Parts: sequence; C-alpha cells; structure tokens
Amino acid sequence: MVKSHKSGSDDAWEGVVEDKSRGMLDGANMYHFVKLRRADGQSVKVRIGRGLWKSIAVGDRLVKQPGGDPVKA
Repeated sequence: MVKSHKSGSDDAWEGVVEDKSRGMLDGANMYHFVKLRRADGQSVKVRIGRGLWKSIAVGDRLVKQPGGDPVKA
C-alpha cells in the first residue's frame, strides 16, 4: 500500500527513491513526488520541493528529520 502526503514539520522518515513523479493535481500548481521504500519494506509517496526533486535519481537515499526539510543522504 502506498500512502501519499506532504511531510509535516515534525515528521521524520528515510528511504530509497523508487520512483519520481509530478502532476498538476489542482490544475494550477505543479507538485513533485517521490515513492520511497523504507527500511521496514513499506512504500510511501511523499511530496518534496522542485529543487530536491530535480537533484535526485532512482536509488538515491532521502532523509527527513523533525523540523527540517528532506535532504539527499
């Protein structure tokens, strides 16, 4: 099962990028997503910023700490 959401400021997660996607969900704004495989085997789809989305590739590892933005690890 894939869960999709925007990361909250207190969320913490890490995982390996399995897929990248983007779309105009509301018809006006472009949203950037990655599908991550976490260490526990679950897949999660999270929204990230355009700059980070453009700088990563499938197989890269992303880490999100509470209070921070996701970063490439």
